[in-house]
Amino acid sequence: MSAPPRSTQPYGSWRSPITAELIAAESIGLSGIWLDRDDVYWSELRGAEGGRNAIVRWTAGSIHDVLPLPYSARSRVNEYGGGAFTVANGVVYFVNNADQRIYRMQPPSMPAPITPPDARRYADLIVDRARWRVLAVCEDHRAGGEPVHSLVAASADGLTEPVTLVSGRDFYAAPRLSPDGRSAAFLAWDHPNMPWDGVDLYAATVTDAGTFAEIHRVAGGAEESIVQPSFAPDGTLHFISDRSGWWNLYRYRAGAIEPLLLRAAEFAAAPWQFGLSTYAFAARDRIVAAFSERGTWRFNVREGTTGAWRSVALRYTDIQYVQADGDRSVFLGAGPTMPPAVVTLNLASGAAEIIRRSVDLGLDPAYLSEPSTIEYATGDGERAHAFFYRPRHTEVSAPAGERPPLIVMSHGGPTAATSSALNLKIQYWTSRGFAVLDVNYRGSAGYGRAYRRRLDGAWGVIDVEDCIEGARHLVAQREVDAARLAIRGGSAGGYTTLCALTFHRVFHAGASHYGISDLELLAHDTHKFESRYLERLVGPFPQERERYRRRSPIHHADRLSCPVIFFQGAEDRVVPPDQTERLVQALRARAIPVAYILFPGEQHGFRRAENVRRALETELCFYGHVFGFATDADERIINPFT
Repeated sequence: MSAPPRSTQPYGSWRSPITAELIAAESIGLSGIWLDRDDVYWSELRGAEGGRNAIVRWTAGSIHDVLPLPYSARSRVNEYGGGAFTVANGVVYFVNNADQRIYRMQPPSMPAPITPPDARRYADLIVDRARWRVLAVCEDHRAGGEPVHSLVAASADGLTEPVTLVSGRDFYAAPRLSPDGRSAAFLAWDHPNMPWDGVDLYAATVTDAGTFAEIHRVAGGAEESIVQPSFAPDGTLHFISDRSGWWNLYRYRAGAIEPLLLRAAEFAAAPWQFGLSTYAFAARDRIVAAFSERGTWRFNVREGTTGAWRSVALRYTDIQYVQADGDRSVFLGAGPTMPPAVVTLNLASGAAEIIRRSVDLGLDPAYLSEPSTIEYATGDGERAHAFFYRPRHTEVSAPAGERPPLIVMSHGGPTAATSSALNLKIQYWTSRGFAVLDVNYRGSAGYGRAYRRRLDGAWGVIDVEDCIEGARHLVAQREVDAARLAIRGGSAGGYTTLCALTFHRVFHAGASHYGISDLELLAHDTHKFESRYLERLVGPFPQERERYRRRSPIHHADRLSCPVIFFQGAEDRVVPPDQTERLVQALRARAIPVAYILFPGEQHGFRRAENVRRALETELCFYGHVFGFATDADERIINPFT
């Protein structure tokens, strides 16, 4: 039987089964995988439950919620959190979002707090099985001013005050214990470094009293980023370092540091959150690890008896939260047409099984646009990287000769990266007739230390240049409509967006999601973790105040002459609302079309389903108004400018 004839409709106006409701309410965010005997645990961010982080357990083929309402396992250390729960022998320890205390829970009993009700926050939890306590990063806000960081141990019964194990550095991460509990490792760094710039790795002996002794530095420094320390079953300390120019895997044995695989690939992602894991020990002589090459992740196994690595062929191009035990590995995997899922892998047979999907699409895969990995010329004779998505629909075609509007996406961070994994928020656009360019501009993680450091002193310049040159490349290739170019981004990506719209005349519309507009204000009014971040990205402050002002869109609103839509959380501490509101007011004063959507109760990023839905539909309606086509959001969003 022949397929039904395709209707002809302008790009951007196509109706799509990938709805804002599907993305906001039906999908969940998966993270934080743990193995505990035969059970698998993970965290689920549920927009339909007001952005709650549930803890879920898979056991004997069945899935059950572990964390009862209204508890939500979320840490706010460094504002981005991570490592908010851990589990040992069926007992779950978690940080509750509402009060940031650590709780102990052994189902079916209700959670009970084990830390005091005060202004301390905790993250990166790990169980000290030998001493019935929990080790954690502590962020202490009790004294006011800049919070104090340390590593602490909290008694599992909560009857005693948490004990400080290490303090004195600006930041700590990754407290880890050897299997016998007699050795420990941790990371520490100081302002102005971020963890992807320079970090020290320490090892220590754990005394009979549980204190850390004989603390000594194993590796690191101001120009070496170290992440994910972990002890092998035999007690050998392993870690990931970029000392070769790439985040590769090493071990520390007999006082010497040995590379396990030197490769132009990244065994880690930028550690914006605690608790990330891209390798694990399946047995005494077996390591499983994921690494990324040119933005694509691969799964590998190292057999210790030979030291040889073998690749495991999987459909997944993004692999995170790797755990392992014996012949089993569990990880969070996603691919160009596969949404993120918790996956179990039989290391002997290579068979993979999905035990939890982030969303059950129920869609014809033909609706999904698969990305092309592209590389193109940019400034200084260099190359930039991106994923390009063409419009795709099974039932609709555009009029002959028409080219699609383009949305250029600039990711946050800015030291972060985008991937080729299925992102329904991208498919939302492509299935409606937009082309999308998802840019890994110079400064992005995933392409080695040199590429990552290209943004030093150049934020707001070369990231913008890479987005612009990406759009021009697609225009030159006759892939997109040169008269309908838009750019969007969130947080740091919002800053790139605003700079592109303010200081250049390439894009015709833009969407800023909690984007930065005032670098000087950001240098004064942000949280500890990022308070010195700009010294590397822009320059020392106040010595370079003029450079900060020169690169801040808020001071050049008279140069912004195209429509912009702003989305902002009312409780955002990373980018406070007044930054956005000052720019909105400046545009309104000049009668530039501007829309401003403020979400009460939201922080840095939107977690509630109704807000995610409204943001998507309003932005779609906005593009329709600007570029002159009807959209399937017009029935619900009358006019984004009112």
